[in-house]
Amino acid sequence: MQRDELAGWLRLALTPQLGPVAARRLLAAFGLPEAILAQGEAALAKAVGSPLAQALRQPPEGFEAQLEATLAWLAADPDHRQVLTLGDPDYPTALLTIADPPLMLYRMGRIAAAPQRAVAVVGSRNATPQGLQNARRFSSALAEAGVTVVSGMALGIDGAAHEGAMDGAAPDAVATIAVVGTGLDRVYPKPHLELAHRIAARGMILSEYPIGTPPLAPNFPRRNRLIAALGQGTLVVEAALQSGSLITARLAAECGREVFAIPGSIHSPHARGCHALLRQGAKLVESAQDVLEDLRFVLPAAPAPAPDGEAEGPEGGTTATEDPLLAAMGYDPIGLDDLIARTGIPAPRLQARLLELELAGEVARLPGGRFQRQASA
Repeated sequence: MQRDELAGWLRLALTPQLGPVAARRLLAAFGLPEAILAQGEAALAKAVGSPLAQALRQPPEGFEAQLEATLAWLAADPDHRQVLTLGDPDYPTALLTIADPPLMLYRMGRIAAAPQRAVAVVGSRNATPQGLQNARRFSSALAEAGVTVVSGMALGIDGAAHEGAMDGAAPDAVATIAVVGTGLDRVYPKPHLELAHRIAARGMILSEYPIGTPPLAPNFPRRNRLIAALGQGTLVVEAALQSGSLITARLAAECGREVFAIPGSIHSPHARGCHALLRQGAKLVESAQDVLEDLRFVLPAAPAPAPDGEAEGPEGGTTATEDPLLAAMGYDPIGLDDLIARTGIPAPRLQARLLELELAGEVARLPGGRFQRQASA
C-alpha cells in the first residue's frame, strides 16, 4: 500500500466519532478515502451529518505520528506484516457479513488468504484443568482435520486453543488466528509473548486497532465480533454466566454461525455459561468430530478398531481395565474425605495414589483440596 493510500484510510479510521457504519456510507457515496476527503463540507454533511462533516475536514489529532508509526511497523517486516482495508481484495469476506466490519485490519504472521474452514474456540480465562485440556484436545483434533482455530489469545481457554491448534496442524497450514484487542506492536497479556511469536510463525494475528493501541478494556468485547465472524462455528469450552465468551456466542448466532458448547458438571460455575447456551439452542458436543460433522467438514480418518479384550473408554479411547479409583472419582471435582468414603481406601494410601495419577496427567489437583479426573476430548 502506498503512503497516500494508507494516509487516506488511516485518516478516515481515526476521525473521532466516525464509526465503520458511517464510514461505509461515505465510501458508498464518494468512493475511496482520497475522494471522500476531497469533498466539501456540504456534500459530506448530506451523507453523515454536519458534526462528522466538520470533523472530516481536518486531520485527527496525532495523525501524522500515527501514519509514521504504521509505516515503520510495516517496513520492519514487509513479508509478514500487512494492512488490509475494505477496498482490498484480500480482506476476509467473512467479516463483510457483519454490520460494522473494520475499515482497516492489521495482520501479522503468515500472509495468506483467510481460511475457508475455521472454528472459533473460546472460554474462561480462569479455566479448570479439565477445561484447558478440552480446549487443547478439541483444537488439536480440529486442526488435524484441516480446520483453522480462531481465538483471542487471552489467558485460559484461548491460550490452550491456540496451543492445541499448533499441535495438530500440518506444518504448512494456517494453524490458528488470534484476534487481539491491542495494536500489533504490543502483546497482551504479557505472559503470552512467546505464544504470540509462535502464533505468528504458524498462523496469523489480527487487530482492527491502530499501532500503539494499549490494552483498553472496551476493546476486548468489541473484538469478539471478529472472532465470531471468522469461524463457521463457535465452540464455547467453559464459561461463567457473565463472560465475554457468551458475548462471542451471541454474536456468532446473530451473524448466522453455529454455536457449540461442551457440557460440564452441574456443580461447577465454569459450566453454567455453557449450560445456559445449551438451553438457548446451542449444540451439545462431546468430541471434535461432533463439530466437524455438524459443519459438514471432511472428517479425519477413523481410528482402527480396538483389539479384542480392550474396552472403549468414556471419550472414545481404549483401556484394558479402568482404574478403580478413577471410576470412583467420576468426572466432577471431589474432596479427599468424599473419596475416602466412596472407596474405603485409607487416607495415606489414597493420597499416594492420587499423586501418582496427578503426575501421570490423569488427575488434576484443584483449589480447596479437591481433585478432578482428566477426561480426553
